[in-house]
Formats: sequence, structure tokens, C-alpha cells
Amino acid sequence: MHARIPSTYLLFTCMSCSKHALSVKRSDDFSAWYQAVISGAELAENSSVRGCMVIKPYGFAIWERMQQILDTKFKELGHVNAYFPMFIPIDLFEKEEEHVAGFAKEMAIVTHHRLEWKNGKLAPSGELETPLAVRPTSELIIGKSMAEWIKSYRDLPILINQWCNVVRWEMRTRLFLRTTEFLWQEGHTAHETEDEAKKETLQMHNVYKWFICDILKMFAIPGKKPNHDRFAGAEDTYTIEAMMQDGKALQAATSHYLGQNFAKAVGIDFQGRDGSLHHAYTTSWGISTRIIGGLIMSHSDDDGLNLPSEVAPYHLVIIPIIKSDKPQEVMEYCLKIKALMPDGIRIFLDTKEIPCQNKKWNYVRKGVPFILEIGAEEIKTNSVYFTKRLGLEKQSMQLNEFVSQIKDLISLHDGDLAARNEKFCRSKINTSIKSFGELNDFFKGSNNGFVVSKWGNTNENLELLDDLAVSIRCIPTEQSGNIENCILTGKKATLDVVLSKSY
Repeated sequence: MHARIPSTYLLFTCMSCSKHALSVKRSDDFSAWYQAVISGAELAENSSVRGCMVIKPYGFAIWERMQQILDTKFKELGHVNAYFPMFIPIDLFEKEEEHVAGFAKEMAIVTHHRLEWKNGKLAPSGELETPLAVRPTSELIIGKSMAEWIKSYRDLPILINQWCNVVRWEMRTRLFLRTTEFLWQEGHTAHETEDEAKKETLQMHNVYKWFICDILKMFAIPGKKPNHDRFAGAEDTYTIEAMMQDGKALQAATSHYLGQNFAKAVGIDFQGRDGSLHHAYTTSWGISTRIIGGLIMSHSDDDGLNLPSEVAPYHLVIIPIIKSDKPQEVMEYCLKIKALMPDGIRIFLDTKEIPCQNKKWNYVRKGVPFILEIGAEEIKTNSVYFTKRLGLEKQSMQLNEFVSQIKDLISLHDGDLAARNEKFCRSKINTSIKSFGELNDFFKGSNNGFVVSKWGNTNENLELLDDLAVSIRCIPTEQSGNIENCILTGKKATLDVVLSKSY
């Protein structure tokens, strides 16, 4: 090891002391900070279509990593990918009244199939006999296909997933968190028995818990939605409620037990083992690009994005520092470093002809876990000089030592990221609030966070929460079993619930 302090390091230190990589601090304006992280990391931008976004290459690379991890897990559990139409006849929605009521205000409807010039302007023409909804979700259209595929119990289970886009006409939009069009996966399964379908619902709920907590290193509470907040048409909805750095909740992923509701609506019937006709039991489950917004708000800081290694497009970036008349030597050494890295380490060698300091800030903002600056000094001492994104700590290490330790360094990065997030979130969980008056005082002030209290599992006095812009986020999987007073009615209650403001 050596103590080389290059001029670029001095410049970086001075810059970090005098200003932040982002234009706004998290503590000053959380919403503006969130937008600044997205812009600084070049993740996405607003499109010319209101409420829609352009996911830029780096942002899409993160989504691709998420896809690969989840898709592998889904297939390990027996699911297969398919694709279904994005246009759904609106008369199909009429078959499930509760479902259509849940989505009617958000649907985009296609009523015409061509354009014609009229008075010098383009106008819709060719009115459709049956208007088409642009897919807000696919339970009905996929269920319609399942009804044709399933004839006997021998055809079950059917375990389908699709990666696609959906459209929900949002009034107030925000990049990743809430957009008119977004990307997601939606799983749809059909089963012979109620028990099988319920097991599938919980299995996928646990997959999402694993992905969000273990892979993305986000703090979250898994649980069940109260009946008044279930997915439209479902009998049970399970959710992963993640806490953001402003103390608000984000519904990160959901898994729904649909019972026989959709099977009855679209005719998913099969001949059972007893020879009679039965309705199938179905499930659906999904996670969307909204989780990228959750990742940003869980881990990022005033210098930009922070990424867990599993979804980082690069584990490390190599920046050549060329100040001599022998640039080839520096490039060859950079290529040597890249070649020596263990399998599975994602590396980017940045050869763009821009000042190396600009490059470094660029990758700080992008949340690359390790940023290497390699010049003549590193060649001379056979070493690497790098910055750890988390904490911006600088370190020099012999090349062979770095190669042998890189996987451990990445593991430490992930562990520190998870521990930091969990410590913050646990500090924002309040278990001492026992009455609505105390709840009111808590949320009417400047506080945000998760309040864990008792609820009587009724709709009584739910409207009190509306005035606070607070909701029951979930009934946690882990229950204390204590009997105390319901926070809304004062009556005896046993259910622990999480209450919070949310996105």
C-alpha cells in the first residue's frame, strides 16, 4: 500500500467540501432532491406525453438487472413467461363489477381506429363497435385465455408471468413512483384447490420480501392489506410496505388471492376428479418500475444515487488518468485490472475524453459501488486507487490484494447499505401511540414514520385517517398477540397494524 495523493484527489476533496454533487439537499426539499438524484444519475426524464417517462439507458440497466433476478426466481418456481394483448374489450370488464370499479377512473379507452384530415386537421375516424381499454392490469384478459386452455384438473396448475407495460391515467405524476405508463411483471396462476392458490399467493409474497429486503437491501414490513384496501376483486391482498427516508411508506409489491371471483366472471371451469364441473382458484402478483423510485428514496444521499450490488449496472468503474506521453501504458494496465477480476464482477472502463474529475462525480451520482482512478503511480507500484461510493472513503491497495478481496468489499458495501437503511427506519417506528388523539398529534406535526398500534378490523371511524392523509398500510405478518384499545374506536382489539403517510 502507498500514500499517493494525486491532484485529482485534492480537487475531489475540495469540491466535496464546498458543494454537494446534487443541486439540493435531501433535508431541504425531499421531493426536489428525489428529482435531482434521478437527473444526476441519468435514470429517466419526462417525455413529451404528459405523465409518461423516458427511461434512459442507465435507469433501464437497473430495471434489466431486476428483471433477470426475478425472472430466474419465477422460473425456478415453475412459472413460464407469455404475452397477452394490451387492448382489452371494455365489455370484458363488465364481468367483474368490483374489479372495474377499482380501475374505471384510471382507464385509457380506444374508441377509433384511424385518423382522417378534416378542415386541415387530423381527426379520429372509424369508430370501434366495442371500445378497447388500454391494459391497466390483465386478470380478465389472461383469465379469458385460461378459460379456453383449461378443461380438466389435469390441465392445472397454470403458472404464467408476463413482462409488459400498463397504462393508468394518473392525475399527479412523478418519475418512477407514479406515471401514466409504467413497466412491470404480472403473474397469473390458476389452481385446482383453494389451498394450492393460497400457498401460491403467500409463496410469491415471500419472493417479493426476499427481493426487496435481501437483494435491494430495503427495510420493509410484510403483511396483509385490510379488507377495505384489497386489490379490486381479490379476497386477500398481501403487501410489502417499505419505508422511505422521509418516513413515508411505499407499497413495493403485492400478491393477491383472487379466490374464484375471476374464474366465475370469465368461465375458468374444469372437470374435477369427481367428474363434476368446478371453478378454478386464481392468483395474481406484481412489481413495477415503481420499485426503482423506492430504491432511490431508501438509499440515496446528498451526493446522488446509492445502489446495492445485485442491481448495480457496474460494480466498479475504471477511470484512466493519462498525464504522460505514454497513454498506452495506462490503458494496458487498466485492461489488465479488468482481465484479472473474478467472474461475475461487472466492470466499465471509461475511455471518454473528458476531465477525469467530471467522470468521477458522474459515477458518484450514478451510485457505482467502487470508482477506480488509475494512472502512472498505480502502474509503478502495481496497485489500485479507489473510492468507495458509500461514505466516499478513498483507499489504495495492491492489485493482487484488491482482486482477491473485491467480492468481500462488495459484500461489505451491501451490508453497510442495508444496516444504514435499517437503523434509520427502525428509528422512525413508533410503538407508543395508543389513541387517535396521540396519532393526530404525531402526524399533524412535522413527524413522519410508521406507527404500529391496535385496530379492531372494522370500517368504523376510518374517515378520521383521511383527514390526516394517513392509511393503514398493512396488518404485519408478525403479530404481538397483545390485547389493547383500537386506535380508532377505543374498543378492545388484538390486531397490530402499521399506519403511515404514503406514496
